Amino acid sequence: KMAGSPTPWIGSAYLFLQSTYKTIALPSLYESSQKKLCVFKALKLALADSTGSVNGVDMLKVHCSHPHLIVQLRFCKQENCRRFLRSYREGAVQKSLQSHLQLSLATTTVPLEVELKAGSEHLDKMLEDEDHCLECIYREKPDRLPDEEITELEECLKSLMLHQSTNNNVAGKDCSSLKSPSLPYPPQGSSLPPQVTFIFQGQQFDNRTITPDDHQKFAKSVSKKWKQVGRSLQKSCRALRDPVIDNLALEYDREGLYEQAYQMLLRFIQSEGKKATIARLIAALEENSLISLAEELLGLHSNEDCS
Repeated sequence: KMAGSPTPWIGSAYLFLQSTYKTIALPSLYESSQKKLCVFKALKLALADSTGSVNGVDMLKVHCSHPHLIVQLRFCKQENCRRFLRSYREGAVQKSLQSHLQLSLATTTVPLEVELKAGSEHLDKMLEDEDHCLECIYREKPDRLPDEEITELEECLKSLMLHQSTNNNVAGKDCSSLKSPSLPYPPQGSSLPPQVTFIFQGQQFDNRTITPDDHQKFAKSVSKKWKQVGRSLQKSCRALRDPVIDNLALEYDREGLYEQAYQMLLRFIQSEGKKATIARLIAALEENSLISLAEELLGLHSNEDCS
């Protein structure tokens, strides 16, 4: 270590989760080869929501102790731990977990009871004393590196995200039986919402659902403005509410702008279903002066004309 270098702030805690529905046993779902990744994905996204960063808190191991699913957490920065505690105290962690589990498992609702412990301390009883909670978590140094299973699930989740666009088999043997909880694209023959047509630049167009081709063209061409388009869509799409867009930017930073834009629109499509129409996307593009891309999606000019 360098002389005078500050000691990093590292602490650990355990998050206990239990479904209040007798028909939903989280440990059993996590132990299922078909549902494990779905549960892991929900945990990962909810924890990212709690700190505003995909790297704000690490999962070291997930324990199955019926009826509880116990997640060992590691915090590497005090400010991230503080954000998590505030989010937990306000009930946002619980709500986010319920929401992501509902989406991942494609079920109606997953009501949860949550509990937070650091060693022998029950943090739920002292949440108003934030500094004391931080001290308790800081005292509990992590006793492990991320479990091998966690590392494998992280890689499997990345593969799932990268391959969802084709709806083909997910890369990785351990994920071969896992499918996206809902089809990213609604069937092309599905009934359209009340707005059957829309007007763009004085012309009338059929209001269809967004297709895989639309999706890929958007991700390829929108470039740095994907966030602005996401914030326009956010006004009528709860799945893109803050901090989702910033989390996606962080989570897919290494993959680049194409993947960031692709994942943002995928969230919109999966959340809105048949309501994820081309009219809504075109309106968001217009709002952000992306007229050329809107014209391309509507087939008003060829790719050679697009700069």
